[in-house]
Amino acid sequence: MQDNYTILAVFEYSTEAQVVKAKLESEGVKTMLMDEKTIDSDPLISQAIGGVKLLVHNNDIENAATIYNEIRNYTKDENGNDIHCPKCDSTKILVADLQHKNIFFMLFPFFESRKLICNNCKTIFK
Repeated sequence: MQDNYTILAVFEYSTEAQVVKAKLESEGVKTMLMDEKTIDSDPLISQAIGGVKLLVHNNDIENAATIYNEIRNYTKDENGNDIHCPKCDSTKILVADLQHKNIFFMLFPFFESRKLICNNCKTIFK
């Protein structure tokens, strides 16, 4: 059954996933949550198992991605203002995944500087 589903988003806690799931289902999108009960039983293992995965049926993935991109929280600066992409001027900015360029950053990821990524043009910047 999971072969027909794709991971749309990953959340640290199940409550965040439930809110997005409810919105998608209200729009007619077929969804499932994976690892929800495991994390609910012990929230401290969320990072270890990769969080709660929101799965969307393959037939609904494009519609679900559009809806999710409209409702998701985007990164703001320290004053609460929108951050603009230097390439396309979009304000749909997310925190980029860590790059782990060498063994030092793999062992000590908290030393790696935070980078941002534009959700429109996928430009990575600081």
